[in-house]
Amino acid sequence: MRAGTFGCGAIFALLLLAVLPAAASPWAEVGDNQLRSDLDLLNASGVIREVTIQWPLPWQSIRARLDNSNLAAQSPAVRAAASRLLALARAGTASGVSGGFYLDATNRPGLVYGFDGMGRGDGQAQLSLGLNSGIFSGRVSLGAISRDFSGKSTKLMPDGTYLAARLGGALVYAGYLDHWWGPGQISTLQLSNNARPMPQVGIQRSSTAASSWPVLRWLGPWQFEFFVSAFDGQQIQSDVYYNAARLSISPLPGLELAASKTEQFCGQGHPCSPLRDYFTNFDFSNHPDNVNGEGSFEFKYSGAAAGVPFQVYGQLMNEDYSFASSSGSNYLAGASLFVPTGANPVKLTVEYADTVATRTMFGFDNHIYGYTYNNGQYPDGMRYRGRTLGFSLDNDATLLSVMGGWSDGGGRYYQLSLHHATLMTPRTPPNSNILTTQRVLLNQAEARISLPLTLDGRGFKLDLAGRLQDDQPRPHKGFAAAVEVALRAPL
Repeated sequence: MRAGTFGCGAIFALLLLAVLPAAASPWAEVGDNQLRSDLDLLNASGVIREVTIQWPLPWQSIRARLDNSNLAAQSPAVRAAASRLLALARAGTASGVSGGFYLDATNRPGLVYGFDGMGRGDGQAQLSLGLNSGIFSGRVSLGAISRDFSGKSTKLMPDGTYLAARLGGALVYAGYLDHWWGPGQISTLQLSNNARPMPQVGIQRSSTAASSWPVLRWLGPWQFEFFVSAFDGQQIQSDVYYNAARLSISPLPGLELAASKTEQFCGQGHPCSPLRDYFTNFDFSNHPDNVNGEGSFEFKYSGAAAGVPFQVYGQLMNEDYSFASSSGSNYLAGASLFVPTGANPVKLTVEYADTVATRTMFGFDNHIYGYTYNNGQYPDGMRYRGRTLGFSLDNDATLLSVMGGWSDGGGRYYQLSLHHATLMTPRTPPNSNILTTQRVLLNQAEARISLPLTLDGRGFKLDLAGRLQDDQPRPHKGFAAAVEVALRAPL
């Protein structure tokens, strides 16, 4: 695809947007930190009780809880968050034909790619057309992504395309969907939106409401999801597939717990017996297996102290299943506080992520280097199209982050972030981290603003970001600066 085609696609998207409303979907999707902050504030304030550590989230349950919530005694900040979230929930569940577009351009994509990550390349343009009829919904999203605005590096991008059907209490879907499995605000270890979504077929609950069965009622609000996807595109090893299963529960008000399992299976040169290998890999022994698996355990607690909402959370990911002798464990921990500042509290978050694997769980003085996301049987590792499926800084890396975000009375969202990152250790094997050829320590600062815009009665959203960092992944060195601009119609 040539650069000229990329530009024509962007112009076509802009023209078509003039006659189409914003697109709806059955999910609150990955990528909007203002939406997530509002949901966290309502959870911590006790207004609603929702599962928030597994994205995308079904709009059906969010809207039902908001419609039944009592906001009369709540602060102006909580009422404003509920109003923004309810407007999005109503738009997401509205029936009809819809459409939208997304444009993104930057001179340097972000190194730290969080929940609200912007472009994965130097330029993206995408057009989306959707249909929501209650039982059935779908969206076709077509566009292009370029690494350097050249024809040679420009690829077709169907990300966000899906077809879904609500069957009883289940939502069955197929397409290209982003996931964020974990409580982290800036990073998650096992499955994130850092890599582009793979083609997948899956099932999840259409609502996170508590079960009516007495034996399961203690779970509280809960969500289960399972999907199977394929590593298409350029891979060292062909015919590799991926499965992912996750259960998230809220057994007590404010408390969320989750466990998930993901695997690479089959592949060129491998015996391919998915069912046998899937259940064999549950036995937590030390025997060799035919898959590359990861398991994750997480918690999140939201509440209020002296009237100030807060949340604390953690994640443990194991690359192996033998907890006693070789777990290959990785860690993430964080906390957020909604600092009261009049009608618009500031959400302050401190978070630390570490993918220098320890040999056993909590054996912090015994490391396995070059281990996380890598596997001898699967040379591509847990990566897709050149990006890690989980933590954006890949293997043998640490990230300490401080982030502040807040909304103003006009619906604008502001965010400031500071990151201190270490990529590779002195003992990391060569070529085991895909971002850098040598060890590097760097600091990055990012400022971002999201502006809701109205043109001819139609809603747009403009995101502006600026980034500064004092060093770069090798072989590059030295100071680097970046600006990024994104324009979208809400989907």
